[in-house]
Amino acid sequence: MSAYWRAPLLAVALAAAATPTIAVEPFDLSGLIAAAKKEPPITIYDSTGKIVDMAKAFSAKYGLSATGQKVSANSQLEMLLRESKSRNVKGDVALLTDTPAVIGQMLPAQVLESYLPADLAGEIPAGYRDPLAISVNANVWAYNTEIHGATCPISNIWQLTEPAWKGRVAFIDPLTKGTYTDWFNQLAQHGNEALAAAYKAHYGKTLIPQQKTVAAEWLAALAKNAPLVSENDDRISDAVGAPGQKAPFMGLLSSAKFRDNTDKGYKLGLCRTLEPWVGWTYTKLALIAKGTKSPNAAKLFVRYILTEEGLMPQMQDGKLPTSKAIPVPKDEPSGVAVVLDRLFPYDAKTGLDDWDKRQDWQDFWQIHYKR
Repeated sequence: MSAYWRAPLLAVALAAAATPTIAVEPFDLSGLIAAAKKEPPITIYDSTGKIVDMAKAFSAKYGLSATGQKVSANSQLEMLLRESKSRNVKGDVALLTDTPAVIGQMLPAQVLESYLPADLAGEIPAGYRDPLAISVNANVWAYNTEIHGATCPISNIWQLTEPAWKGRVAFIDPLTKGTYTDWFNQLAQHGNEALAAAYKAHYGKTLIPQQKTVAAEWLAALAKNAPLVSENDDRISDAVGAPGQKAPFMGLLSSAKFRDNTDKGYKLGLCRTLEPWVGWTYTKLALIAKGTKSPNAAKLFVRYILTEEGLMPQMQDGKLPTSKAIPVPKDEPSGVAVVLDRLFPYDAKTGLDDWDKRQDWQDFWQIHYKR
């Protein structure tokens, strides 16, 4: 199930960014372990609580001391910048989903470095190597199967802008999470043709956009349709998947939330045939703090999470491995593995533009959003 990454969704182009990284170097695992055991304990920042268990498993495997700390992406950036400025590194490894911020700020400022273990380099597609991405995360469109059965109630994302779904679409507030404004910019850079084709397929006529791009036209129409926005996926999962509803929401949420079907008895269903995409992706990067007192332990942890054993806790939550050697778990909760070719991919070639345009897209959203 991992062959899909042989044609990676992410194409990193950093030649103009002058981003210093830790070079691929001859690899000696035994020597790395021995060196790591001589170093102080490490702390790993990640936006998921699974990092606590991952750090414990890593510690037990190698006889080291590592602590996982759940920290949101935005808070990670602030903490890492402060730590670097004060030369008091607390977070030795950062697992970050904010690729534009890393490309535009953290690497050029030499706050973080990218490290690729030489013995695993051949398993990571070129587009994921620099900076190193360990996984691809998916946000997908979901519906309530208790009401709509096996068939998604919509077949085209333009339907979400129509009166039938006014006030009944839920997703993350774009003002609180940079990946969403990045998605907007990515749509405007790379998705206009597909959105225009979807419009024509649904309405039988060619769209003449009033906005600068077709993507902006769709986004403005969606914003005006009074969607429910939230700071986290829990509320979205509630609105879409909670049983006993008469008129449940459509929702855009992390594929990881499909575990609520088992944990909470929810009725989340994946819109597998939605046009032009069933959802979109972003990457999680693994980076080492420049100035860490435990560089070898940090490198060893990065290598660990490039293995099936190391990454498994997050794959069980719907995270997809970048490594070609790691299969997607058969019990992954959302079923997204069968529609990978229908996800709108993140393209880091325009990552710097995403970074520069975040405020513009936040302003655009605030102008058009109707509660």
